[in-house]
Amino acid sequence: MGISLSNRLTKWTKRLFRHQAKEPLPPDRAIIHRAHHNITRKNISVHAVKVLYRLKDSGYDAFLVGGGVRDLLLGFHPKDFDVVTNAHPEKIRSIFRNSRIIGRRFRLVHVYFEDEIIEVSTFRANIIEESRESPNTKMSMIYRNNQYGTIEEDAWRRDFTVNALYYNISDFSIIDFCGGMHDIQHRFIRMIGDPAQRYHEDPVRLLRAIRLSAKLNFRIETQTESALIALPHLLQHVPASRLFDECLKLFFKGNASDTFKALHHYHYLEVLFPQVIEALSIPKFEKLIQLALMETDTRFVKGDSLNPAFLFSVFLWPAFQLKIEKFRNKKNKLYFQIHQSIDEVMEQQLKTVTITRRNQFAMQAIWILQFQLERRRKSRIAMIASHRYFRAAVDFMGLRVRAGETSDEIFEWWKKFQLADEKGRGKMISALS
Repeated sequence: MGISLSNRLTKWTKRLFRHQAKEPLPPDRAIIHRAHHNITRKNISVHAVKVLYRLKDSGYDAFLVGGGVRDLLLGFHPKDFDVVTNAHPEKIRSIFRNSRIIGRRFRLVHVYFEDEIIEVSTFRANIIEESRESPNTKMSMIYRNNQYGTIEEDAWRRDFTVNALYYNISDFSIIDFCGGMHDIQHRFIRMIGDPAQRYHEDPVRLLRAIRLSAKLNFRIETQTESALIALPHLLQHVPASRLFDECLKLFFKGNASDTFKALHHYHYLEVLFPQVIEALSIPKFEKLIQLALMETDTRFVKGDSLNPAFLFSVFLWPAFQLKIEKFRNKKNKLYFQIHQSIDEVMEQQLKTVTITRRNQFAMQAIWILQFQLERRRKSRIAMIASHRYFRAAVDFMGLRVRAGETSDEIFEWWKKFQLADEKGRGKMISALS
Protein backbone atom coordinates (compact mmCIF):
# COMPACT_ATOMS: atom_id res chain seq x y z
CA MET A 1 0.00 0.00 0.00
CA GLY A 2 3.07 2.22 0.34
CA ILE A 3 3.51 4.93 2.93
CA SER A 4 0.29 5.57 4.84
CA LEU A 5 -1.34 8.97 5.09
CA SER A 6 -0.52 9.01 8.81
CA ASN A 7 3.20 8.52 8.11
CA ARG A 8 3.09 11.08 5.32
CA LEU A 9 1.38 13.49 7.70
CA THR A 10 4.08 12.98 10.35
CA LYS A 11 6.90 13.64 7.87
CA TRP A 12 5.11 16.62 6.36
CA THR A 13 4.46 18.08 9.83
CA LYS A 14 8.11 17.78 10.87
CA ARG A 15 9.21 19.49 7.67
CA LEU A 16 6.71 22.34 7.74
CA PHE A 17 6.54 23.01 11.47
CA ARG A 18 10.12 22.47 12.58
CA HIS A 19 11.01 24.67 15.54
CA GLN A 20 12.98 27.86 15.15
CA ALA A 21 14.50 29.49 18.21
CA LYS A 22 13.53 33.00 17.21
CA GLU A 23 11.30 34.28 14.45
CA PRO A 24 12.52 37.55 12.94
CA LEU A 25 10.12 40.48 13.18
CA PRO A 26 9.15 42.41 10.04
CA PRO A 27 10.44 45.96 9.56
CA ASP A 28 8.33 49.09 9.38
CA ARG A 29 6.95 50.58 6.17
CA ALA A 30 9.17 50.11 3.16
CA ILE A 31 9.18 51.05 -0.51
CA ILE A 32 10.78 48.43 -2.74
CA HIS A 33 11.86 50.07 -5.97
CA ARG A 34 11.61 48.40 -9.37
CA ALA A 35 15.26 47.33 -9.39
CA HIS A 36 14.77 45.30 -6.21
CA HIS A 37 11.79 43.08 -7.03
CA ASN A 38 10.85 40.67 -9.83
CA ILE A 39 7.37 41.87 -10.86
CA THR A 40 7.02 42.96 -14.49
CA ARG A 41 3.94 44.15 -16.35
CA LYS A 42 4.21 41.32 -18.86
CA ASN A 43 3.29 38.85 -16.09
CA ILE A 44 0.20 40.85 -15.10
CA SER A 45 -3.13 40.44 -16.83
CA VAL A 46 -3.40 42.79 -19.82
CA HIS A 47 -6.83 43.87 -18.60
CA ALA A 48 -5.58 44.59 -15.09
CA VAL A 49 -2.82 46.77 -16.53
CA LYS A 50 -5.40 48.64 -18.63
CA VAL A 51 -7.50 49.32 -15.54
CA LEU A 52 -4.48 50.52 -13.57
CA TYR A 53 -3.38 52.91 -16.32
CA ARG A 54 -6.89 54.22 -16.95
CA LEU A 55 -7.24 55.12 -13.28
CA LYS A 56 -3.77 56.70 -13.21
CA ASP A 57 -4.45 58.72 -16.36
CA SER A 58 -7.71 59.93 -14.79
CA GLY A 59 -5.75 61.43 -11.91
CA TYR A 60 -6.17 58.71 -9.30
CA ASP A 61 -3.78 56.45 -7.40
CA ALA A 62 -3.95 52.85 -8.61
CA PHE A 63 -2.34 49.74 -7.15
CA LEU A 64 -2.35 46.01 -7.67
CA VAL A 65 -2.84 44.34 -4.29
CA GLY A 66 -3.32 41.03 -2.50
CA GLY A 67 -2.67 37.49 -3.64
CA GLY A 68 -1.77 38.55 -7.15
CA VAL A 69 1.22 40.59 -5.94
CA ARG A 70 2.24 37.85 -3.50
CA ASP A 71 2.15 35.12 -6.13
CA LEU A 72 4.03 37.21 -8.71
CA LEU A 73 6.82 37.77 -6.19
CA LEU A 74 6.98 34.01 -5.61
CA GLY A 75 7.19 33.27 -9.33
CA PHE A 76 3.65 31.92 -9.72
CA HIS A 77 1.22 32.84 -12.47
CA PRO A 78 -1.91 34.16 -10.72
CA LYS A 79 -5.24 34.20 -12.54
CA ASP A 80 -6.95 36.81 -10.37
CA PHE A 81 -5.83 40.42 -10.01
CA ASP A 82 -7.38 42.94 -7.64
CA VAL A 83 -6.99 46.68 -7.98
CA VAL A 84 -7.36 49.35 -5.26
CA THR A 85 -7.61 53.09 -5.73
CA ASN A 86 -8.55 56.32 -3.98
CA ALA A 87 -11.37 56.84 -6.50
CA HIS A 88 -14.85 56.21 -5.09
CA PRO A 89 -17.13 53.59 -6.72
CA GLU A 90 -19.30 56.11 -8.58
CA LYS A 91 -16.21 57.72 -10.09
CA ILE A 92 -14.76 54.32 -11.06
CA ARG A 93 -18.07 53.46 -12.69
CA SER A 94 -17.96 56.69 -14.72
CA ILE A 95 -14.41 55.92 -15.91
CA PHE A 96 -15.25 52.40 -17.10
CA ARG A 97 -18.38 51.93 -19.20
CA ASN A 98 -17.89 48.17 -19.02
CA SER A 99 -18.35 48.10 -15.25
CA ARG A 100 -20.94 47.61 -12.55
CA ILE A 101 -21.11 48.52 -8.86
CA ILE A 102 -21.79 45.52 -6.61
CA GLY A 103 -22.16 44.95 -2.88
CA ARG A 104 -24.21 46.59 -0.15
CA ARG A 105 -22.18 46.90 3.04
CA PHE A 106 -19.16 47.96 1.07
CA ARG A 107 -19.39 48.65 -2.62
CA LEU A 108 -16.94 47.32 -5.20
CA VAL A 109 -16.72 47.78 -8.93
CA HIS A 110 -16.40 44.91 -11.38
CA VAL A 111 -14.85 45.89 -14.71
CA TYR A 112 -15.90 43.40 -17.36
CA PHE A 113 -13.77 42.21 -20.24
CA GLU A 114 -14.51 39.43 -22.70
CA ASP A 115 -12.80 36.70 -20.69
CA GLU A 116 -11.98 38.34 -17.35
CA ILE A 117 -13.41 40.44 -14.55
CA ILE A 118 -11.14 42.90 -12.74
CA GLU A 119 -12.32 43.83 -9.25
CA VAL A 120 -11.65 47.43 -8.25
CA SER A 121 -12.16 48.65 -4.69
CA THR A 122 -11.66 51.93 -2.89
CA PHE A 123 -9.18 52.17 -0.01
CA ARG A 124 -10.97 51.10 3.16
CA ALA A 125 -10.56 51.86 6.85
CA ASN A 126 -12.14 50.28 9.89
CA ILE A 127 -13.11 53.21 12.08
CA ILE A 128 -15.80 51.78 14.34
CA GLU A 129 -15.14 48.64 16.30
CA GLU A 130 -17.61 47.00 18.65
CA SER A 131 -18.00 43.66 20.37
CA ARG A 132 -21.43 42.11 20.69
CA GLU A 133 -22.97 38.69 21.07
CA SER A 134 -23.97 36.73 18.01
CA PRO A 135 -27.82 36.60 17.92
CA ASN A 136 -27.84 32.77 17.82
CA THR A 137 -25.08 32.07 20.34
CA LYS A 138 -23.41 33.47 23.42
CA MET A 139 -20.16 33.81 21.51
CA SER A 140 -18.80 37.35 21.51
CA MET A 141 -17.82 38.35 17.99
CA ILE A 142 -16.07 41.46 16.69
CA TYR A 143 -18.01 43.65 14.26
CA ARG A 144 -16.56 46.52 12.29
CA ASN A 145 -18.10 49.16 10.07
CA ASN A 146 -16.23 50.06 6.92
CA GLN A 147 -15.40 53.50 5.63
CA TYR A 148 -13.22 54.80 2.86
CA GLY A 149 -9.67 55.50 4.02
CA THR A 150 -6.06 55.90 2.98
CA ILE A 151 -3.80 53.28 1.45
CA GLU A 152 -2.09 52.73 4.82
CA GLU A 153 -5.42 52.21 6.58
CA ASP A 154 -6.38 49.82 3.79
CA ALA A 155 -3.20 47.82 4.39
CA TRP A 156 -3.70 47.42 8.14
CA ARG A 157 -7.25 46.11 7.76
CA ARG A 158 -6.10 43.20 5.55
CA ASP A 159 -5.60 39.72 6.96
CA PHE A 160 -1.99 38.54 6.48
CA THR A 161 1.17 40.52 5.85
CA VAL A 162 1.89 38.64 2.61
CA ASN A 163 -1.48 39.87 1.28
CA ALA A 164 -0.84 43.53 2.10
CA LEU A 165 1.66 44.43 -0.62
CA TYR A 166 0.82 47.17 -3.14
CA TYR A 167 2.28 47.33 -6.65
CA ASN A 168 2.29 50.97 -7.79
CA ILE A 169 1.67 51.40 -11.50
CA SER A 170 3.02 54.96 -11.46
CA ASP A 171 6.63 53.97 -10.70
CA PHE A 172 6.48 50.12 -10.58
CA SER A 173 7.51 50.06 -6.93
CA ILE A 174 6.01 47.93 -4.16
CA ILE A 175 4.73 49.62 -1.02
CA ASP A 176 4.92 47.43 2.10
CA PHE A 177 3.28 48.74 5.28
CA CYS A 178 3.20 45.53 7.32
CA GLY A 179 6.40 43.65 6.58
CA GLY A 180 4.90 41.40 3.93
CA MET A 181 8.04 41.36 1.79
CA HIS A 182 10.08 40.34 4.82
CA ASP A 183 7.66 37.49 5.60
CA ILE A 184 7.71 36.29 1.99
CA GLN A 185 11.50 36.14 2.14
CA HIS A 186 11.40 34.24 5.47
CA ARG A 187 8.41 32.11 4.39
CA PHE A 188 5.98 33.10 7.15
CA ILE A 189 2.21 33.42 7.32
CA ARG A 190 1.70 36.21 9.86
CA MET A 191 -1.57 37.86 10.88
CA ILE A 192 -1.72 41.65 10.81
CA GLY A 193 -2.62 42.83 14.31
CA ASP A 194 -3.72 40.63 17.19
CA PRO A 195 -4.36 37.15 15.72
CA ALA A 196 -7.14 36.11 18.12
CA GLN A 197 -9.05 39.33 17.55
CA ARG A 198 -8.63 39.14 13.77
CA TYR A 199 -9.86 35.52 13.75
CA HIS A 200 -12.89 36.60 15.78
CA GLU A 201 -13.62 39.34 13.24
CA ASP A 202 -13.80 36.72 10.49
CA PRO A 203 -13.33 33.05 11.48
CA VAL A 204 -12.82 32.06 7.84
CA ARG A 205 -9.32 33.50 8.26
CA LEU A 206 -8.54 30.33 10.23
CA LEU A 207 -9.00 28.27 7.06
CA ARG A 208 -7.27 30.89 4.97
CA ALA A 209 -4.14 30.66 7.12
CA ILE A 210 -4.06 26.89 6.73
CA ARG A 211 -4.70 27.09 3.00
CA LEU A 212 -1.95 29.66 2.40
CA SER A 213 0.51 27.70 4.52
CA ALA A 214 -0.16 24.54 2.50
CA LYS A 215 -0.16 26.30 -0.87
CA LEU A 216 3.04 28.27 -0.33
CA ASN A 217 4.78 25.76 1.99
CA PHE A 218 5.17 28.62 4.50
CA ARG A 219 5.33 28.25 8.29
CA ILE A 220 2.57 29.88 10.28
CA GLU A 221 4.12 32.43 12.63
CA THR A 222 3.99 31.42 16.32
CA GLN A 223 1.31 33.82 17.60
CA THR A 224 -0.79 33.38 14.48
CA GLU A 225 -0.51 29.61 14.88
CA SER A 226 -1.22 29.58 18.62
CA ALA A 227 -4.49 31.44 18.14
CA LEU A 228 -5.39 29.16 15.23
CA ILE A 229 -4.87 26.05 17.36
CA ALA A 230 -7.07 27.49 20.13
CA LEU A 231 -9.99 28.67 18.00
CA PRO A 232 -11.38 25.93 15.71
CA HIS A 233 -14.76 26.30 17.46
CA LEU A 234 -15.19 29.70 15.80
CA LEU A 235 -16.06 27.93 12.53
CA GLN A 236 -19.29 26.78 14.16
CA HIS A 237 -20.48 30.36 13.82
CA VAL A 238 -19.80 30.54 10.06
CA PRO A 239 -22.76 29.71 7.80
CA ALA A 240 -22.41 26.16 6.45
CA SER A 241 -22.96 27.47 2.92
CA ARG A 242 -19.97 29.80 3.23
CA LEU A 243 -17.84 26.92 4.48
CA PHE A 244 -18.74 25.00 1.30
CA ASP A 245 -17.31 27.87 -0.77
CA GLU A 246 -14.18 27.82 1.37
CA CYS A 247 -13.83 24.06 0.86
CA LEU A 248 -13.73 24.64 -2.89
CA LYS A 249 -10.73 26.91 -2.32
CA LEU A 250 -9.12 24.43 0.06
CA PHE A 251 -9.29 21.38 -2.19
CA PHE A 252 -9.55 22.57 -5.79
CA LYS A 253 -6.60 24.92 -6.22
CA GLY A 254 -3.90 22.32 -6.81
CA ASN A 255 -2.87 21.72 -3.18
CA ALA A 256 -5.53 19.29 -1.97
CA SER A 257 -3.09 16.75 -0.48
CA ASP A 258 -1.05 19.23 1.56
CA THR A 259 -4.15 21.16 2.60
CA PHE A 260 -5.83 17.97 3.83
CA LYS A 261 -2.74 17.13 5.91
CA ALA A 262 -2.64 20.63 7.39
CA LEU A 263 -6.35 20.54 8.25
CA HIS A 264 -5.81 17.18 9.95
CA HIS A 265 -2.74 18.45 11.80
CA TYR A 266 -4.58 21.48 13.21
CA HIS A 267 -7.75 19.46 14.00
CA TYR A 268 -9.89 21.42 11.55
CA LEU A 269 -10.79 18.36 9.50
CA GLU A 270 -13.15 17.19 12.24
CA VAL A 271 -14.86 20.59 12.15
CA LEU A 272 -15.50 20.45 8.39
CA PHE A 273 -15.82 16.69 7.75
CA PRO A 274 -16.13 14.96 11.14
CA GLN A 275 -17.11 11.63 9.56
CA VAL A 276 -13.75 11.45 7.77
CA ILE A 277 -11.74 11.05 10.98
CA GLU A 278 -12.85 7.47 11.61
CA ALA A 279 -12.02 6.57 8.00
CA LEU A 280 -8.37 7.53 8.49
CA SER A 281 -7.95 4.70 11.00
CA ILE A 282 -8.96 2.09 8.39
CA PRO A 283 -6.12 1.43 5.89
CA LYS A 284 -8.24 0.85 2.78
CA PHE A 285 -10.26 4.02 3.34
CA GLU A 286 -7.19 6.04 4.27
CA LYS A 287 -5.57 4.94 0.99
CA LEU A 288 -8.73 5.75 -0.96
CA ILE A 289 -8.79 9.34 0.34
CA GLN A 290 -5.07 9.75 -0.26
CA LEU A 291 -5.40 8.59 -3.89
CA ALA A 292 -8.39 10.87 -4.52
CA LEU A 293 -6.51 13.92 -3.20
CA MET A 294 -3.49 13.14 -5.38
CA GLU A 295 -5.74 12.62 -8.41
CA THR A 296 -7.44 15.96 -7.75
CA ASP A 297 -4.10 17.78 -7.72
CA THR A 298 -2.98 15.99 -10.89
CA ARG A 299 -6.15 17.00 -12.73
CA PHE A 300 -5.69 20.61 -11.61
CA VAL A 301 -2.14 20.71 -12.98
CA LYS A 302 -3.33 19.25 -16.28
CA GLY A 303 -6.17 21.76 -16.50
CA ASP A 304 -8.82 19.02 -16.44
CA SER A 305 -12.26 19.68 -15.01
CA LEU A 306 -12.76 19.14 -11.29
CA ASN A 307 -16.03 17.97 -9.78
CA PRO A 308 -16.44 18.68 -6.04
CA ALA A 309 -19.03 15.90 -5.83
CA PHE A 310 -16.41 13.31 -6.75
CA LEU A 311 -13.93 14.22 -4.01
CA PHE A 312 -16.64 14.73 -1.41
CA SER A 313 -18.13 11.36 -2.35
CA VAL A 314 -14.71 9.83 -1.56
CA PHE A 315 -14.52 11.68 1.78
CA LEU A 316 -17.92 10.34 2.88
CA TRP A 317 -17.84 6.91 1.21
CA PRO A 318 -16.24 5.28 4.30
CA ALA A 319 -18.96 6.70 6.55
CA PHE A 320 -21.57 5.48 4.08
CA GLN A 321 -20.02 2.00 4.04
CA LEU A 322 -19.90 1.85 7.83
CA LYS A 323 -23.58 2.82 7.95
CA ILE A 324 -24.40 0.04 5.49
CA GLU A 325 -22.66 -2.43 7.78
CA LYS A 326 -25.12 -1.57 10.55
CA PHE A 327 -27.94 -2.95 8.43
CA ARG A 328 -26.22 -6.19 7.39
CA ASN A 329 -27.73 -8.26 10.20
CA LYS A 330 -31.17 -6.74 9.83
CA LYS A 331 -33.86 -8.00 7.51
CA ASN A 332 -33.86 -4.98 5.25
CA LYS A 333 -33.62 -4.98 1.47
CA LEU A 334 -30.41 -3.58 0.00
CA TYR A 335 -32.30 -0.70 -1.60
CA PHE A 336 -33.56 0.39 1.82
CA GLN A 337 -30.11 -0.05 3.39
CA ILE A 338 -28.47 2.16 0.76
CA HIS A 339 -30.94 5.02 0.95
CA GLN A 340 -31.21 4.96 4.72
CA SER A 341 -27.42 5.14 4.97
CA ILE A 342 -27.20 7.95 2.44
CA ASP A 343 -29.79 9.99 4.35
CA GLU A 344 -27.96 9.56 7.67
CA VAL A 345 -24.52 10.45 6.25
CA MET A 346 -25.82 13.50 4.41
CA GLU A 347 -27.82 14.72 7.39
CA GLN A 348 -24.75 14.63 9.60
CA GLN A 349 -22.51 16.29 7.00
CA LEU A 350 -24.91 19.17 6.37
CA LYS A 351 -24.60 20.19 10.02
CA THR A 352 -21.06 21.41 9.36
CA VAL A 353 -20.62 22.12 5.64
CA THR A 354 -23.51 22.58 3.26
CA ILE A 355 -23.14 20.57 0.06
CA THR A 356 -25.30 21.92 -2.75
CA ARG A 357 -28.26 19.85 -3.91
CA ARG A 358 -26.66 19.29 -7.30
CA ASN A 359 -23.53 17.89 -5.68
CA GLN A 360 -25.56 15.79 -3.25
CA PHE A 361 -27.40 14.23 -6.18
CA ALA A 362 -24.12 13.44 -7.96
CA MET A 363 -22.60 11.89 -4.81
CA GLN A 364 -25.63 9.67 -4.25
CA ALA A 365 -25.58 8.58 -7.89
CA ILE A 366 -21.88 7.66 -7.72
CA TRP A 367 -22.46 5.61 -4.56
CA ILE A 368 -25.54 3.77 -5.84
CA LEU A 369 -23.82 3.03 -9.14
CA GLN A 370 -21.04 1.22 -7.24
CA PHE A 371 -23.52 -1.50 -6.27
CA GLN A 372 -24.97 -1.66 -9.78
CA LEU A 373 -21.52 -1.85 -11.36
CA GLU A 374 -20.56 -4.72 -9.07
CA ARG A 375 -23.75 -6.70 -9.74
CA ARG A 376 -23.63 -6.34 -13.56
CA ARG A 377 -27.22 -7.42 -14.11
CA LYS A 378 -27.78 -8.02 -17.82
CA SER A 379 -31.07 -6.14 -17.87
CA ARG A 380 -29.49 -3.05 -16.32
CA ILE A 381 -26.20 -2.78 -18.22
CA ALA A 382 -27.55 -0.41 -20.90
CA MET A 383 -29.23 1.81 -18.33
CA ILE A 384 -26.05 2.00 -16.24
CA ALA A 385 -23.88 2.86 -19.25
CA SER A 386 -26.22 5.70 -20.24
CA HIS A 387 -26.30 7.21 -16.76
CA ARG A 388 -25.07 10.77 -16.47
CA TYR A 389 -22.51 9.82 -13.81
CA PHE A 390 -21.44 6.49 -15.33
CA ARG A 391 -17.88 7.60 -16.15
CA ALA A 392 -17.45 9.20 -12.73
CA ALA A 393 -18.71 6.01 -11.08
CA VAL A 394 -16.22 3.87 -13.05
CA ASP A 395 -13.38 6.24 -12.09
CA PHE A 396 -14.55 5.98 -8.47
CA MET A 397 -14.43 2.19 -8.70
CA GLY A 398 -10.91 2.48 -10.12
CA LEU A 399 -9.78 4.34 -7.00
CA ARG A 400 -11.42 1.68 -4.83
CA VAL A 401 -9.47 -1.02 -6.71
CA ARG A 402 -6.18 0.84 -6.24
CA ALA A 403 -6.96 1.29 -2.55
CA GLY A 404 -7.49 -2.46 -2.17
CA GLU A 405 -11.14 -2.10 -1.28
CA THR A 406 -12.47 -4.22 -4.16
CA SER A 407 -11.06 -6.58 -6.81
CA ASP A 408 -10.07 -5.38 -10.26
CA GLU A 409 -11.91 -8.06 -12.30
CA ILE A 410 -15.23 -6.20 -12.50
CA PHE A 411 -13.50 -2.83 -12.93
CA GLU A 412 -11.49 -4.12 -15.90
CA TRP A 413 -14.71 -5.44 -17.44
CA TRP A 414 -16.31 -2.01 -17.24
CA LYS A 415 -13.20 -0.31 -18.63
CA LYS A 416 -13.30 -2.66 -21.61
CA PHE A 417 -17.05 -2.09 -21.95
CA GLN A 418 -16.52 1.69 -22.09
CA LEU A 419 -14.17 1.36 -25.06
CA ALA A 420 -16.18 -1.27 -26.98
CA ASP A 421 -18.48 -0.48 -29.90
CA GLU A 422 -22.16 -1.45 -29.87
CA LYS A 423 -21.53 -4.93 -31.26
CA GLY A 424 -18.70 -5.58 -28.83
CA ARG A 425 -20.84 -4.43 -25.91
CA GLY A 426 -23.59 -6.80 -26.98
CA LYS A 427 -21.18 -9.74 -26.93
CA MET A 428 -19.86 -8.76 -23.50
CA ILE A 429 -23.38 -8.59 -22.07
CA SER A 430 -24.33 -11.93 -23.64
CA ALA A 431 -21.25 -13.56 -22.12
CA LEU A 432 -22.31 -12.60 -18.58
CA SER A 433 -23.66 -15.47 -16.52
